Amino acid sequence: MNHAEVLLLGGRAGVGKTTVGWEVSVLLRAAAVSHAIIEGDFMAQVHPAPEGDPHRAEIAESNLTAVWANYTRRGYRRLIYTNTVSVLPETTGMFERAMGAGVGITRVLLTASDATARERLVGRELGSELEHELAGSVRKARLLDQRASAETVRVVTDGRPVGDIAREVVAATGWAGARV
Repeated sequence: MNHAEVLLLGGRAGVGKTTVGWEVSVLLRAAAVSHAIIEGDFMAQVHPAPEGDPHRAEIAESNLTAVWANYTRRGYRRLIYTNTVSVLPETTGMFERAMGAGVGITRVLLTASDATARERLVGRELGSELEHELAGSVRKARLLDQRASAETVRVVTDGRPVGDIAREVVAATGWAGARV
């Protein structure tokens, strides 16, 4: 395999993107499938936003490009990337520029009901951001539901063990039987 492949795990706040991403990594390690994992939110965690980049998209892409270059020099060709809106069609260009033309992209939108997301966020957000996260989670859930393409695999997380969710996600990638 010469070209890069990326699994984009998206979804509202509280849906379990990071948890599922790490569990996908556990399953891939158990199957001896070479891969890297990046929490996309960390690629743009700067304040204030860079001049001319109010949504921090340019710095996120620049950081992804640099980190991916380090991984590819060491032979990695598969990436798990978690970020709320990473599954939207407009992100294709960022991943093609950062990872190379022809990158294989699997988009998985994790979903959860408002009640489930609220319960998870209340348990997770211990600082002053809870109300902001709750409102943003509802808004992003609606946006993702409307704008994710028909090819995006949708995986419900409500009431399901993380291992079951991760197995469904790994199956969507087709990586389970591959060895690198």
